[in-house]
Amino acid sequence: MSPHLVTTPWQSTGGDWLIVGVTEPPNFAGNLKSLDDALGGRLTRLRELGDLTGKLAELVAVRDASPLAAKRVLLVGLGKPEELTLPRYERALLTAVRHISEKKCGELAIALEAPSGSKLSTSGLAQTATFAATVGGVGQGLFKTEASRFPFGDVSLVVGSGAKTADLTGAANCGHILGESVNVVRELVNQPAGDLYPESFAQRAKELAADFGLGCGVFDKNWLKQERMGCMLAVGQASDRPPRLVVLEYDGAPNDSRRIAFVGKGVTFDSGGLSLKTNDNMLTMKCDMAGAATVLGALIAVARLKLPVNVSGYMGLVENMVNGNSYKLGDVLRSRAGITVEVNNTDAEGRLVLSDVLRYAVDEGADRLIDLATLTGSCVVALGEDVAGAFTNDQAWCDDVLSAAKRSGEEVWQLPMFDHYAEQLKSDVADVKNTGTRWGGAITAAKFLEKFVDKRPWVHLDIAGPAFAASSKAHREGGGTGALTRTLVEVASAFK
Repeated sequence: MSPHLVTTPWQSTGGDWLIVGVTEPPNFAGNLKSLDDALGGRLTRLRELGDLTGKLAELVAVRDASPLAAKRVLLVGLGKPEELTLPRYERALLTAVRHISEKKCGELAIALEAPSGSKLSTSGLAQTATFAATVGGVGQGLFKTEASRFPFGDVSLVVGSGAKTADLTGAANCGHILGESVNVVRELVNQPAGDLYPESFAQRAKELAADFGLGCGVFDKNWLKQERMGCMLAVGQASDRPPRLVVLEYDGAPNDSRRIAFVGKGVTFDSGGLSLKTNDNMLTMKCDMAGAATVLGALIAVARLKLPVNVSGYMGLVENMVNGNSYKLGDVLRSRAGITVEVNNTDAEGRLVLSDVLRYAVDEGADRLIDLATLTGSCVVALGEDVAGAFTNDQAWCDDVLSAAKRSGEEVWQLPMFDHYAEQLKSDVADVKNTGTRWGGAITAAKFLEKFVDKRPWVHLDIAGPAFAASSKAHREGGGTGALTRTLVEVASAFK
């Protein structure tokens, strides 16, 4: 897909489809009135019949748009202008784009105009439109004989003749890069565990790093032993697929600048180990590496955008499987940090992997840490499937992350980290247990991780809900979502 700007009048803009936003109630003025006039008042008649209301994400197709240059017009509702935000605009555009992408479309045009009464900028619309066009044309049917969704060959953003096209081109390119990075994450999460396992994930990361100018190190089981990563090794010891640690490096600022570390849980399949999951709970466990995939996607975007920041990405890749060599309930593991961990649930494996990888990132000199993990069902119970949970030991750093999420249009909610939650993790035989009681499980998991960051400013993002969608909706494909990729890029963009 190649997005570009055009300044032609809407009625003179060619393409297989022209997407036009309509507010609630429909107000035909300016460009929209010219479009209606060119169509002989067809839009007015649709409004009078009640078929065109402008409600958010409502779609009305004009399939024979003669005498317009475009073959078809898709009118998409934007809702009330005073309530229009970029996330709502994105939802509307994704709904429109996904509707069109069910069939092949060589040329797509999107009319960009901030409705009167809204506070949106044209540059914000441009970035959002190219993001929607990039993501909305890609589905999860990686192995379908007949495709059910088709990417666009060419996307035109139709702007006014007086627009500053240089600024808008930058915004459009940014949206496209973010969309492609999110699609990388989605594709990795949607891969079956038989194809994507620690070695193949690491190889894919190495190839993508080479493509986009990232430093990349891939470290094997022997190296992990030398580095005393006993918790991570225990999780992976029952699998025929040996674990890997992948480290990505992006240096966009002077060497003495502060460095952010993004740390991702990469359990490429989670059976639960000896604490075996049920069939229903195991069905989607190919997605348990979404945290690592998000780190990879974010680093690609950071490199392509040439952000003036230093960022490292750490991905702990393992399979949690079952055989005679499985780590067992009651085992005591020694972490890289020297903290001993009593295992009372082998299905609480993600925090064990992260404990070693977080400590390695600290030892490598990270000044700020963010980890991402599909860590707990408890977080989904607390916040639902669309909201990520945030946990921190440093409120100022967490505020930066939450602000970045809000600017990115992604939903994150902070949960408490009171000291008394850690009481649940006390062990009689080791320094700490790997789980507490059933109450506050997302928080006790975060309190466990906190022990391994050596008081470095740190935010834990539990993405168990939003990382994988159980079903498709009008605005969103089922499967991997790429959630929080844009938030990480925004954090890096604002980091000083």
